[in-house]
Amino acid sequence: MTIDIAFDFRTDCGDGDPDKASPTLRRYHRDLWSKPLPSGAQFDLSDTTPGAYLHHSSSLGEFTLSSDSVIATFINRIGPPSLRHLIEQLPESENEEFMTIAYTIGGMMVFPRNQIDGKGSINQDRGFNQRISDRFDLTLECIRRHYSDVWSPLADTLSRYANFFALFGDFRGYVNFFLLDDLVTNDFSVKLFMPFDDFRSSPLPEDVGTYKEYRRRSIAFTQARNHRIEELNV
Repeated sequence: MTIDIAFDFRTDCGDGDPDKASPTLRRYHRDLWSKPLPSGAQFDLSDTTPGAYLHHSSSLGEFTLSSDSVIATFINRIGPPSLRHLIEQLPESENEEFMTIAYTIGGMMVFPRNQIDGKGSINQDRGFNQRISDRFDLTLECIRRHYSDVWSPLADTLSRYANFFALFGDFRGYVNFFLLDDLVTNDFSVKLFMPFDDFRSSPLPEDVGTYKEYRRRSIAFTQARNHRIEELNV
């Protein structure tokens, strides 16, 4: 397995969405996440199943997964609310640097794609939920709470995919499987990118200083995860 941690998936998707159209991203996801689960069972993913981005079928169950770019830069956010008034205070070179890092493999995840009972998928709901607004740190906090059977803004969504999360045993198993170690503390609390008040206030930065700190922490996590992925290269 050879993963180029500097590869920008926007460069090989034509005019499409990298999560759907980048063949390199799809291959990287297949190679990275086809491996033993914490239980020891093998979780192999196929990228040749008709109609599926990635697919697994075994005694463990059947899972159809899709890619999700999880590092929200907010640079192209239309809103409401738009964060253009904050973004424009940073040099364009810094905004492009953030986008480039966000579209490396360290900023990418896979989640179950199938809709259940006509309701939103994880990808959809974490983007539309106004207490999450696409932030991956908050998404991971919701996943942590799912494993502890504690309420979160995504509780209903995550519970629909309980069979997927059960594959990893517990939150520690999920974090270790997807190489998210740099987004948790030693006791597996989530390292949040902005001040947190238990989902009561807006997850969006309200001033340029908060946005810059959010940006710094997002980049630091993505780079750290990229280095973990690079160590897998053989």
